[in-house]
Amino acid sequence: MSIFLSNEIIVFLLIELILIVLMAISQVNIVTIVRYWDFNATTPLQYALEKKNYLINTILYFTVSCKVILFFFFIQSLNALSGIVPGAMCSAGVVGANHYGNALLLLKLLLIFGFGLWLIINKLDLGFITFPYLKRKYLLFTLLFAGVLGEFALEILYFSNIPLTVPVFCCSVVFQAPKLPFGYTQTLLVLFFYTIFGAILVLNHMKQTMASFTCNLLFLFIAYYAITYFFGLYIYEMPNHKCPYCMLQKEYYYIGYLIWGSLFLGIFFGIMPFLIERITQKSYDYLLRYSSVCHIITALICSFYVVRYYLMTGVFL
Repeated sequence: MSIFLSNEIIVFLLIELILIVLMAISQVNIVTIVRYWDFNATTPLQYALEKKNYLINTILYFTVSCKVILFFFFIQSLNALSGIVPGAMCSAGVVGANHYGNALLLLKLLLIFGFGLWLIINKLDLGFITFPYLKRKYLLFTLLFAGVLGEFALEILYFSNIPLTVPVFCCSVVFQAPKLPFGYTQTLLVLFFYTIFGAILVLNHMKQTMASFTCNLLFLFIAYYAITYFFGLYIYEMPNHKCPYCMLQKEYYYIGYLIWGSLFLGIFFGIMPFLIERITQKSYDYLLRYSSVCHIITALICSFYVVRYYLMTGVFL
């Protein structure tokens, strides 16, 4: 049996291929636009480039938006594969089935953030009749397109090397060993979680984009371990169940999508203002408010499960 016999994987790769073809067509035209673009010119060539620019923007907006949506389909496909891959109880076993899984997932997350940045820069560029950020946004897309090609190559390598005859490790094995960074205890990890969370709220309120950028990157690192090795225990109500993936399943009411989704959105809105200022020299700090809201949602959900468990049992795990 081949993993490519899975309907989810066939559909996923087919959509990916269609999007890559559309992006490749756009990239060819981008080279021409960037090379000959001169907004002050009144030549037929410039007029043709402006019309082509609108068409390319429409295609890219569609493909980039689809790539963001397709990421969630990818996660759902991994959950579906856990019923096919021997030994896998959730996406953890599927992702760790070979050496390409974790690299692919990390690349996809980086591309999602990059696509989000491109959508914002594109919106800002289209807000001016002179298209002041045209070359910068197309340079950014060129880098993202190179990443997309690498992503597709990794997808083929990953899916073609998932073993279907040899059992893989389940999450209870993958995340069972102590893996807290720098020898942190659970108590210290949670303390850092709430401390950095509070610092981000203060910095966002003060509109300190660079400091918020730094703290959000640190919070992403700390929050991953805190959710996996502390808050997750209260979601599963099991002291030895440490997994960032199982909470995405229906047995836990898909709460993982809300937790990880709000966390990544909080990080995204927290780091974008600084990057946008570097690219456009324009302030975009109002996004920090969305960052604070998303982080509050993450913290409230995580805290709710701890408080609920304590009220039900009278003890902490």
